[in-house]
Amino acid sequence: MMDASNRPTPILRLSGLRRSFHQGLREIKVLDGASIEIFPGQAVALVGPSGAGKSTLLHIAGLLESADGGSVAIDGRECMGLSDGERTRVRRSEMGFVYQFHQLLPEFSALENVVIPQMILGRSKRLAGERATSLLSSVGLAERLHHRPAELSGGEQQRTAICRALANQPRLLLADEPTGNLDPRTSERVFESLVELIHRTGVAALIATHNHDLAARMDRIIRLADGHLVEVTPGQAA
Repeated sequence: MMDASNRPTPILRLSGLRRSFHQGLREIKVLDGASIEIFPGQAVALVGPSGAGKSTLLHIAGLLESADGGSVAIDGRECMGLSDGERTRVRRSEMGFVYQFHQLLPEFSALENVVIPQMILGRSKRLAGERATSLLSSVGLAERLHHRPAELSGGEQQRTAICRALANQPRLLLADEPTGNLDPRTSERVFESLVELIHRTGVAALIATHNHDLAARMDRIIRLADGHLVEVTPGQAA
């Protein structure tokens, strides 16, 4: 899809987001006019000090939380005024989520964890299994398809969670510290798998991270500070 200027339509457009919280009589502005556009196939790092509001921003972008003002558009569709049911449908069909902790279903295998979200949206078990197998194999888990989460290493669990997030071919991927619970070597492998899948599938991705070395290797870096989003160059993300 193209907009009037012949540019691709951003998959995620946040415009003038405002969000405040209250502690007693004190108002704390977490977002104060935050704006960003993310395009297909971009891996965008979201950095900033602890408590700056990165998770709040991701929750608003993912339609899990409402803003006090501003606009959230997913693939050109304004979503701020949607009902709860409509927000759920957009999340299921347009978004994938990866968290710091994998949140896999413990009683199911890696393959089943990636199959189930597809079947919820109506894909046949056969086609869901084929896509799950392809995704898991692409991140080095071809020999681990039938292992349950407890039988997988931390990195294998997180790679499975990434495949689950991409199972329904979302337009937007939101990740909150996806390597934050891993040792440096495992974090590197998970990061490589994540970015390779982003570029190969064309999904637009916003990834919150405290790891500035990994952030510097993404396509763009956005810093959240004092309620604003500012694009920065590598070396200035701290």
